[in-house]
Amino acid sequence: MAEPHQVPVLVIGGGPAGMAAARAARRGGRRVVLVEASDDLGGQYWRHLPAERPAAREDLLHHGWHWFRRMRDDLLRDPGCDVVLGGHVWSVDRRDGRPPLVHVLVGAPDGAGRLPRAYEPTALVLATGAHERTLPFPGWDLPGVFTAGAAQALAKGERIAVGRRVLVAGSGPFLLPVASSLVRTGALVAGVLEAAGPGQLARGWGSRPWRLLAAQAKAGELAGYVRDLAAYRIPYRTAAAVVAAHGTDRVEAVTVARLTPDWRPVPGSERRIVVDAVCAGHGFVPRTELAIAAGCALRADGSVRVDDGQRSSVPGVLIAGELTGIGGVDLAVAEGLVAGSVAAGRTPPPAAVRGRAVFREFAARLAAAHAIRPGWQSWVDDRTVVCRCEDVTAGELRSVAALTGSRGLRSLKLTTRAALGLCQGRTCGRSMEEILGPAGLLDAGRTAHRPLAIPLRLGELAASTVVGEDVR
Repeated sequence: MAEPHQVPVLVIGGGPAGMAAARAARRGGRRVVLVEASDDLGGQYWRHLPAERPAAREDLLHHGWHWFRRMRDDLLRDPGCDVVLGGHVWSVDRRDGRPPLVHVLVGAPDGAGRLPRAYEPTALVLATGAHERTLPFPGWDLPGVFTAGAAQALAKGERIAVGRRVLVAGSGPFLLPVASSLVRTGALVAGVLEAAGPGQLARGWGSRPWRLLAAQAKAGELAGYVRDLAAYRIPYRTAAAVVAAHGTDRVEAVTVARLTPDWRPVPGSERRIVVDAVCAGHGFVPRTELAIAAGCALRADGSVRVDDGQRSSVPGVLIAGELTGIGGVDLAVAEGLVAGSVAAGRTPPPAAVRGRAVFREFAARLAAAHAIRPGWQSWVDDRTVVCRCEDVTAGELRSVAALTGSRGLRSLKLTTRAALGLCQGRTCGRSMEEILGPAGLLDAGRTAHRPLAIPLRLGELAASTVVGEDVR
């Protein structure tokens, strides 16, 4: 069996953090391999139409679009940077005192004939981003209920509106660009519901407001979204949520309610709204499966712990972007610049270090203002589906945990099949952790442990044990 391909710096993830890390490592004189699962760079933030179907004004849907294009072009034209598109990391092998061996399949995610590759990096930068979190509620498994991110991806990547009359609900500033994207694809947005109440928002954003001046570019983005809300007459309500969706073959209406500061529905505040689609999003969860497989230590909130050089607890493994905590594109880029520089053995640019400090404070305010409150579990009755892949209800999770005395994720999965579907717990994992957390069963980030990071065929697994000329 041939040796894996040795590379000085391997970057996993072609979004803002990964692109910044790759450029910084190249500026440090290191050869770089950048692996991205999609068919183009940009990640979820700069998701766009493919080159064969370009948009006339792609920049209208993207902040920093011209900046992205410069970074992408620099990387694609750089002979010292090998950009591997359609590269899906399915496993990492731990090695004592060294970065792990990284196994990749290159090709369409659901296609046959993907090519196996293996990399042995001197430095590994993980910039795998985050996936969206949506809290379950009765009826959220009906057709027509989308995550907010899925709705925006269809709007940005395909110019498709998920419905004619759409309600956007959840928590966090991301709801605003989702509403803006929807109206630009022809949808009527019936309203935007923010679950956090005025008090929670004020504690997060209102404390020492002058310190936000350093992140004033964010104010310009917010102003643009507010203009869209006003121009299209989109109602915006705080302390409100969708607590149920109704319909037979698809969503026909939703029940919304006012919320207490703990996010419990206020009795008697419920009202019904006719819609044909719902976009629900309650923030993001770091995609830590590769970091966990590599042995990186986590914080109490499930994010990856790093030092001032973006180094993880594993020698040679650096972390950048949403893996260290949800903070947005500016923080991701700053962390990527620091991680790439350190991976190349260089001192990080002072401007990147300063920017990281500014946007880490912004991220802390974001978390405080829009953090999920425990009262959301009162929306969920025993018949509410939590794991949509395997149709496992909240009642089944609770009863199985109580009846079997389960104290581990493996036994819970085998008994209920929760988190054993195609998404492997990415959609339901954190909700399972919070529902069963009081019983001491699951800690934050526990459901992100996946020895195989993506679905793969047995034939691909067998082929990946033989490394030939196609991996060089």
